[in-house]
Amino acid sequence: MKIGFHTDAFNSAYWSFDKCLAWATSHRVRYIECGLIDGVSWIHGLGYQPHVAMYEDPKLLRRKMEQYGVQFSQVDAAYPLSGLDGPIRGVPYVMKAIAWAAQIGCPCVDTTDGMQPPADLDEREAIALMHRSYRQILEVAEAHGVVVNIEPHGHFTTNPDTMDEMLSFCDTPLLRLNMDTGNTFIAGRDPVAFLKRFLSRVSHVHLKDVSPSLAAATRGHQTGIAVSHCALGEGANADNIRECLVLLRDNGYAGVLSIECEGQGGPMIEKSLTWLRRVLEELHVSEESSTA
Repeated sequence: MKIGFHTDAFNSAYWSFDKCLAWATSHRVRYIECGLIDGVSWIHGLGYQPHVAMYEDPKLLRRKMEQYGVQFSQVDAAYPLSGLDGPIRGVPYVMKAIAWAAQIGCPCVDTTDGMQPPADLDEREAIALMHRSYRQILEVAEAHGVVVNIEPHGHFTTNPDTMDEMLSFCDTPLLRLNMDTGNTFIAGRDPVAFLKRFLSRVSHVHLKDVSPSLAAATRGHQTGIAVSHCALGEGANADNIRECLVLLRDNGYAGVLSIECEGQGGPMIEKSLTWLRRVLEELHVSEESSTA
């Protein structure tokens, strides 16, 4: 399996994307995931945000990343698609992200729904809206050969029955699952059972632990965690993560395990990386590096 991380880890440290690339290189991590910004942001322009704006030329950025020995595993375009503004804001954003991802050689684009059910739609209306949205999105994805992942992060996607329906929106191998161990857990689900149900559809994995205090306070009452303030292996979800890794191993998963945790400028994500490498070794799973 391959190890990567989401640059969300360095949001609070106000790092630039370039600084994230340097961190990846120094820690022998060859895969990276970041959010895509559609437009101009002052905090990003000043170098205080670890994500990438789509006005940046993908070919030139790819050339820079190759110098660091790092490549994208996925880019994050997870504007909620379940609300009334999903078609007018989320769909154009995701379609633009797909074309940008194709140019830079990134295989996957991440999508999701809203944390809460939309106030102005009933559930079947919201699902029908998402169905139409994903049909448009997948038409572009097919043209570019880019996988569109659905991440369990909101009201609909953390429900395995609804996720099953969403993954059947379009008859294409390019609509797949970005498994998230932390979001499924905090939503009150069993991450191992969730993964087992969709094992054949997984193309990317977010590894996220949950602190015991957060689990006690909010498990079953929210559907996602913006950034986990808990290193892998130190939370209430550690055993589930290990079991998920066993499932992935036994199913021949050779994709990216993307670490998601608050980096605190380094220490916490470094603990996570050490824990993950140790567990993979214990499970006799080899860590694959980039071939770029």
